[in-house]
Amino acid sequence: MMGMLIFLAIVVIAAFWIAGIYNGLVTARNGYKNAFAQIDVQLQRRFDLIPNLVEVAKKYMSHESETLEAVVAARGAAQAGLAAAKANPGDSESMAQLATAQGQLNAGLGRLLAVAEAYPDLKANQNMMQLTEELTSAENKVAFARQAFNDAVMGYNNRREMFPSSVVAGMFNFAPAALLDIPADKQAEVRAAPRVQF
Repeated sequence: MMGMLIFLAIVVIAAFWIAGIYNGLVTARNGYKNAFAQIDVQLQRRFDLIPNLVEVAKKYMSHESETLEAVVAARGAAQAGLAAAKANPGDSESMAQLATAQGQLNAGLGRLLAVAEAYPDLKANQNMMQLTEELTSAENKVAFARQAFNDAVMGYNNRREMFPSSVVAGMFNFAPAALLDIPADKQAEVRAAPRVQF
């Protein structure tokens, strides 16, 4: 009888221990998903600013339609990348697609703003200055949200990989989460400053 009680006590303690680890993993996973939701909010804000920026620039940059069209196309690709990532935050393929699309959009916006420097009237336009300022603010907020997401993903992955959590993570199929970072093969292209030639 005493042996049975000790066995039941061990089973109950083990069950609570496993449940605690499981709940910690769920909390960490929900944390990085919530952090991704903040990225989504900031990227949507950024996407909403771009058409206005292009519209203002269009009035002054009639000879730069290719640059403007590239920004609009990059925005569409970035929105598609965001939609795919929203469906499965932390998925390595989705995060890589989003990072690449965002990098291409950044490069397109960089070219647009660099070309806009050649148009003094556009540079001095109040709407253009305000939109550029808002876009810079949005970029900063995206960077902070991305850092918070990456920190949450790292915390989740650390928890998932450390023993004894790794045993419970394996039992319940807690998959690793991917950071939102620029893919290695695209880093030079995305991080390079746009080249402007007059």
